[in-house]
Amino acid sequence: MECCEKGLCLIKEFEGCRLKAYRCPAGVWTIGFGWTPGVKPGDVWTQEHANEMLVTGVKPYAAAVAKACPHTTQNEFDAMTSLCYNIGPGNFAKSSVVRLHNAGDRHGAANAFLKWNRGGGKILAGLDRRRKAERALYLA
Repeated sequence: MECCEKGLCLIKEFEGCRLKAYRCPAGVWTIGFGWTPGVKPGDVWTQEHANEMLVTGVKPYAAAVAKACPHTTQNEFDAMTSLCYNIGPGNFAKSSVVRLHNAGDRHGAANAFLKWNRGGGKILAGLDRRRKAERALYLA
């Protein structure tokens, strides 16, 4: 299964796109739609390259979702891929979203998205909005 346009749009909306390398709040050099591998100060991308890198870059996260949750609808898959892209495959695989989804507790899994809204121990408004949007897509 692959992440479709709904999932990519969700990632784009919440990651935002910056074409010049910057340090994210965690201090990691980042560019495009949250891309970090190999990014260094002074890097500059075109919008076309950022779009291509998102499509390429989301594939390992989609693969991690497919491995952790083999039975999903497309909307569930896209929502979980957005979450995985943001929190990483290791955190995703150990999450209550995965555990509850695989147990067949769809509403429990949807509500578990909302637990991933903190950074530095504090609720972050942007993460809170993202999790609510992912939850809505998961349930759609």
